[in-house]
Amino acid sequence: MGFQLAAFADEADGKILGQIQAMKDNGIGYLEIRGVDGQNISNISVDKAKEVRKQLDDAGLAVWSLGSPYGKIGITDDFEPHLDLFKRGLELAEVLGTKHIRMFSFYIPQGEEEKYADEVMKRLDRFVSCAKDSGIILCHENEKGIYGDMAVRCAEIHRNFPQLRAVFDPANFIQCGQDTVEAWKLLEPYVEYMHIKDALADGSVVPAGKGIGNLPYLLQNYKGSVLTLEPHLSVFDGFASLEAEAKTKMQYVYPSSRAAFDAAVKALKELI
Repeated sequence: MGFQLAAFADEADGKILGQIQAMKDNGIGYLEIRGVDGQNISNISVDKAKEVRKQLDDAGLAVWSLGSPYGKIGITDDFEPHLDLFKRGLELAEVLGTKHIRMFSFYIPQGEEEKYADEVMKRLDRFVSCAKDSGIILCHENEKGIYGDMAVRCAEIHRNFPQLRAVFDPANFIQCGQDTVEAWKLLEPYVEYMHIKDALADGSVVPAGKGIGNLPYLLQNYKGSVLTLEPHLSVFDGFASLEAEAKTKMQYVYPSSRAAFDAAVKALKELI
């Protein structure tokens, strides 16, 4: 399987230079850019984006997707300022040289999905309309607590907006009690790319292949080429002083963010 790897490298280091180093050390060519030198990607200036683009170009790396928070607000929150932020994001994506923006479908009060379905679709339509003719592919990620958290509602979104593609995140589905194979069979036609994130039944995130996300099945059936690693592994500051027995029990907890990132990459490569 000839996959190209991307990563949320802000989980290795908050600074862009540290992210570049982590990617180069691990042989990862693409960045799903989210946190940059203490700022969320949606808040950086165009000048900062140009600076980051040059640093990545000089390192022989590229941005795969804007790991944005667009759509990650409450469905009753004021939408207009958020839409303005999204419009800036289209400009940032162009400066950074990416054709993809990751986005969401709004936090919904529990059990009130049907009540707010029309408002979700109206807001998504505004996003899609703004991105029209930009050359940017909007990619909806399934996320716990948003309208599109379960596969059936994700499918509804994609049927309504064929131009809106899917980011398939196995761990997020697990945390919602959604079987990932069932979700895949429903959403596979819409999938633009995958997030590599696995989890146990209790929702805790673990290295790829160590949880119940059915990652071997997903990778075998994935027809795309890019996988974005999103480690989300636990870091424990006092790890080094723990007794060996305690470390064994806490096998998926790491002494530093960089160690967690490296372990996540290693697990994915072994799985591939």
